Amino acid sequence: MNFFKRCLPFSCTVLKITEKQCNAWRTMSIVVPDIPKPIPVRKSKSMSNKVKPIVDFRSIKVHGGKGGDGCISLRRLCKNPLGGPDGGDGGNGGHVTFKATSNKTSLDHISSVIKAEDGEKGMNRDCHGRNAEHLVVEVPVGTMFRSTGGEVLADLNEDGAIFIAARGGAGGKGNQYFTTDVNQAPEIAEYGATGEELTYTVEIRTIAHVGLIGLPNAGKSTFLRAISRARPMVAPYPFTTLQPHVGVVKYDDLQHVTVADIPGLIAGAHRNRGLGIAFLRHIERCLCLLYVVDASLPEPWQQLDVLQYELGQYDQRLLERPSGILANKMDLAPSRKNLAELERYATDINLPLFPVSAKDSVGVLPILHYVRKLYDGSHAEGGSNEKAE
Repeated sequence: MNFFKRCLPFSCTVLKITEKQCNAWRTMSIVVPDIPKPIPVRKSKSMSNKVKPIVDFRSIKVHGGKGGDGCISLRRLCKNPLGGPDGGDGGNGGHVTFKATSNKTSLDHISSVIKAEDGEKGMNRDCHGRNAEHLVVEVPVGTMFRSTGGEVLADLNEDGAIFIAARGGAGGKGNQYFTTDVNQAPEIAEYGATGEELTYTVEIRTIAHVGLIGLPNAGKSTFLRAISRARPMVAPYPFTTLQPHVGVVKYDDLQHVTVADIPGLIAGAHRNRGLGIAFLRHIERCLCLLYVVDASLPEPWQQLDVLQYELGQYDQRLLERPSGILANKMDLAPSRKNLAELERYATDINLPLFPVSAKDSVGVLPILHYVRKLYDGSHAEGGSNEKAE
């Protein structure tokens, strides 16, 4: 049976329309009771070539501001030649702080070296230097800061949470501060203290609710283009995607679910083959997983074996996360021949299978319903864990 005829409500020859038009009608018209319906993407995508991947890991060096130097000054006026010391204190240097906000989703705006302002030096006539403004850098909610040894120093898991990464130095005292009964005209002052210089590794705990994982050229980027307004690069060669791209699926109950296109994995990824460790680190930050399989290749179930083996070797807990299987490229004849055997394999490992043609947007709606189901289940589990704590 033709795959399109299985997915369409009636024969396309009756209305004399294309299969793609008929599939779009079906996507808009199917109603599943008690399940929020995804809102189709109607607005045309931008033709710009600027693609902005998400950055979820970065090493940074932060410098607190230097305190201003104290001033050495002795007041000498025409009517008061021995006015005494009047050197002011220096201002304090600024802190480097990070603030969690829901308005940010990536770390691409953070530079590798961050330095706060220095405090101003003191002046004569008891004029103190101005304190520097604290530098506030916004980061996504769920950002973690680790030391060079891997210890978690801060976890900004709430909107508005603040972490002081480097404190600024204190301003130096002017010579007026050192006046005593014995020394009425001190000619000493303090230098401003230097700010802290520290190194952190910054990472986002969760980059998306659902992650698309698969071998290179499995069609992950094409599927993300089909369900969202994201525009990851698509080309007929492996490793087109080197950084994760995130798309947003909107539902009619005003809930947004984020889906991440993870760069392709290969055999030996847990040994860092093909930048495997960096790619597997992205998968750690997805709450649910969808295995994207190229069903047109011979024995496509072997792709699942490779993916699950690599995940298990990297972190066994990744295999316990809610998952599903996408049998992509069903518009090709070899895919339809392999579908029955692939369904039996999916049943053996107790995972749902969804045949889809991401290129023609066929079979997308059941997957979006399942994505919402995974999203609701992960949030319900997270809420129960918080109550238990």
